[in-house]
Amino acid sequence: MSWSLEREDGRITEWERSDRYATVRLRERGDGRFVVRLDVMEQATDDRTYDRVVVDDRETAEAQAAAWRDGRDIET
Repeated sequence: MSWSLEREDGRITEWERSDRYATVRLRERGDGRFVVRLDVMEQATDDRTYDRVVVDDRETAEAQAAAWRDGRDIET
């Protein structure tokens, strides 16, 4: 399934997977660092995957967001 850019407003960038069961969000914090968040609803015993990291620069944040999207892409 593909990912689409759902929000980009200068502070928050968010992608949503086409099945609408996963999102990746990148947000700049007030201190200039960046938070990257993965949120996936899954059909499994634990039902949900959530991960969050804080990094120092946007380039690293974008790389993490891309890695999570690539790793959570699913076949249609």
